[in-house]
Amino acid sequence: MAYLDSQKYTPAEETEIQSWLSKASSVSPDNSSLLDEINNTLATRTTALGTKPSKADIALYESLAPLVKSWSPEQRTGEHGHPNIVRLVDFVQNSPFFGLDVKDKVEVDVEDIRYVKPVVDAKAEKERLKKEKAAAAAAAAGGNAEQKTLVDRTKEAAQTVVEKAVEAKNTVVEAVTGDAAAAAGAKPQKQKKEKKEKKGREPAPPPPPQVLSPCLIDLRVGHILKAIKHPEADSLYVSTIAMGDKPGTDDTTEVDGQICRTVCSGLNGLVPLEEMQGRKVVVVCNLKPVKMRGIKSSAMVLAASPKIKEGEVDDHKGPVELVNPPADAKAGERVYFEGWAGEPEKVLNPKKKIWETFQPGFTTTDDLEVAFDAGVVEALEGKTGLGKLVTESGGVCKVKSLTGAQVR
Repeated sequence: MAYLDSQKYTPAEETEIQSWLSKASSVSPDNSSLLDEINNTLATRTTALGTKPSKADIALYESLAPLVKSWSPEQRTGEHGHPNIVRLVDFVQNSPFFGLDVKDKVEVDVEDIRYVKPVVDAKAEKERLKKEKAAAAAAAAGGNAEQKTLVDRTKEAAQTVVEKAVEAKNTVVEAVTGDAAAAAGAKPQKQKKEKKEKKGREPAPPPPPQVLSPCLIDLRVGHILKAIKHPEADSLYVSTIAMGDKPGTDDTTEVDGQICRTVCSGLNGLVPLEEMQGRKVVVVCNLKPVKMRGIKSSAMVLAASPKIKEGEVDDHKGPVELVNPPADAKAGERVYFEGWAGEPEKVLNPKKKIWETFQPGFTTTDDLEVAFDAGVVEALEGKTGLGKLVTESGGVCKVKSLTGAQVR
């Protein structure tokens, strides 16, 4: 509890803690609406407050743990289960932040996930809704077709009368004009309109030259809502990650109110699956999506591993540590290297090898901070120095223990 005692909370956070304590005291097996509310709220939070631990988490644990212990696997992670409540209970009973000495812990199998919400193609769903709206409008218009027919016929008849009258008038005018011209011994002439000179189009200005910089890589804070083993690949995890995308963005889907991407990572066997649940990471967001054993992966999770020495072969055996953004960082927050801020490319062109050019400079310092070493990148000839990997709010991204590592 020493860690919690050292925490300071804003007045707004204190109010939220009291609200959570009230909810915890109202938890019961029969209050299904409250359980649904708690589960849905925790879908985008690691703790009751979001990322900061508090006594509200302990109160929730004490109320929810007996329920979770009695739940069947279907009630825990089935289609109508409460997986986010299960995750919170498991987190509180094992995390050193809370200092609980739990003798009889709730047994949680993090690999027993009975239901994964199917991925919906946002673009296809938008097109489907558009077609349904058009079909409904056509049906509504069809109901009034007979009523409109009589009106349309009346309008057509009136238009015919008007056109014939105009035609007769023009005939008379032409006859009179022709006789007058013959009497004068001259033919009627039409005045020619002067042609306007066409101005040549000015050539479009050439695009500005692209400045080589690691800022071209779109790095953001990502929040893993859930991660499972890839059904067809032993080395891969499949994660659902919120990273600040807008609704309707290609290759995204809405999960528990969050716009998410599906990301495949070769971390199975290197990072425990339970460490992939409900945590913050740093993601590369503008690599071209690729299919990995039948599942499209639309981003990449950054992780550190020891550098390969000259002559050695990369056996991908690790150790591997995920890059950790600050605990209070928000999903979607921009991440960049100090001294290299700028606007990233929308999608990195594989032919330009931008990722391959700058990734060798991604490293970790003796202080476990992730940084960019400009001196390592040959394309930046003459430039040296380290730039720390920071969030827009100013926090530094770190790793757990690896120094002088490669980050990719």
